[in-house]
Amino acid sequence: MSICPKNKHCSARRDKTRAHWKMSHPTLVKCPKCGALMMPHRVCKACGTYNKREIVKQAED
Repeated sequence: MSICPKNKHCSARRDKTRAHWKMSHPTLVKCPKCGALMMPHRVCKACGTYNKREIVKQAED
């Protein structure tokens, strides 16, 4: 059995607890091979490399 609150919390008090729920921007680093921005510890979408090795073959245009 849980305890029931006697009074309703006001909206200001409710919103203070949700103040830190905002989204944060993703961390981006430069690819060492091509210099494009990418997420760390993931394969680069521009050149297909990870840890200085080619993981995904890119189609040559």
